[in-house]
Amino acid sequence: MSNTTSGQGPGHWAGRGGDKPIRFGFLLVPDFTLIGFGAAVDPLRLANMVAKRKLYEFVTLTKDGEPVRSSAGICVQPDRAATDVADLDGVFVVGPNPLPSASAEPILRWLRALASRGVALGGIDTGSYFLACAGLLDGYRSTIHWEDMDALLDRFPRLVVSNKIYEVDRNRCSCSGGIAPVEMMIHLIGLGGGGRKVATAVAELLIYDRRGPDEKQKTSLRDVSNASHPKLVEAIKLMECNIEEPLSMEELAAHMQFSARQLERLFREALNCTPRQYYLQIRLERARQLLTRTNRPIADIVMACGFVSFAHFSHRYNAGFGISPSAERRRQTAAEARTGASD
Repeated sequence: MSNTTSGQGPGHWAGRGGDKPIRFGFLLVPDFTLIGFGAAVDPLRLANMVAKRKLYEFVTLTKDGEPVRSSAGICVQPDRAATDVADLDGVFVVGPNPLPSASAEPILRWLRALASRGVALGGIDTGSYFLACAGLLDGYRSTIHWEDMDALLDRFPRLVVSNKIYEVDRNRCSCSGGIAPVEMMIHLIGLGGGGRKVATAVAELLIYDRRGPDEKQKTSLRDVSNASHPKLVEAIKLMECNIEEPLSMEELAAHMQFSARQLERLFREALNCTPRQYYLQIRLERARQLLTRTNRPIADIVMACGFVSFAHFSHRYNAGFGISPSAERRRQTAAEARTGASD
C-alpha cells in the first residue's frame, strides 16, 4: 500500500481502536452523484464481508432527514437527519453535479461542528466544494472533479488543489467523480481496520485495476484518441498545455521534430481530422467548461482559450455547439436560478 499521499496517517481514519466498527456517515446533498455514492459505500460492505466481521458501519444522512434526489433522478430515503446522528468517526459529503448555486449554510455549520469535535471529513466528487465553503480545507491538499476545478479555485484561490484521483491529508480526504471513490475507499480501508490484505481483497472483488493516488484524473490521451503512435500522443499533450497561447502548426511540428506535412498526415490517418481542427476542438471544449462551470467573464474566457477576438470566438463556438457563448451563459444562469428556487 503506497503512502505517497501527503500528510496521511492511519489514526484519523482507523476509528476508535479495539473491536468497535469504524462509523462513517454519508451526507447526500440534492443532486448528489449516485455513482460516487455507490463507489464509496460498496468497498466498505465488501471489507466487512472479506474480514468476516463488521469493520465498518455506515449511515446515509440528509440535511433534514427527508428523501433526496440524485442527479440521475433516483430518490433515496436516508437513514436519518444529519443533526440526529452522533458518534461518527468520519463523514463524507457526496457532492452534486453541477455545483450548487444556492446557499448551504446549515450544512456548512454542521460540518464545522463536526470538525471541531475531531471528526474526519471527506468529499466525494464535488463534496470537497462544501468543505471548502465551510473553511475546512484551508491548509490541506484536496482535489475535486476536473470539470469543477476552475470554479473551486476561482472562489478559493489559496487552496492547494491537485488533479489527482484522490487526496488524503491527515483528517481530510477528497476524490474526483465517477468511480474514483473506489480507489480512495480501498486506500482508507488499508489505513483503517482492514489493513493491506483486506484492501487488496476488496479491489480484487471489485475487479478494480488500481491506479494509485499519484495518477491524474483524466483518461490517458492514448485511450481517448485510440492513438498508438507516440508522436500523436505527444502532439495532443502539447496542444492541451498550450491553450491560452496556441502553437502554430509549424511550431508544433518543430517541437516534435516532424514536418508540418507529416503532422497533418498523422492526424488524418489516426483521427480523420487535421491538427488545426483537433486543436480548435480542444480549445472550444475548454471554453465551454469555463462558461458553464465558472463565473468568469466571457472576455476572460476568450483570452484564456487563445481566441483573437470575441467575434472570432463567438463564430467558432456557435459553429461547434449550435449556440452562442452569450446564450450558453444565459442558459446556465437560468438553470442555476431554477435550481436555487427549488431549494
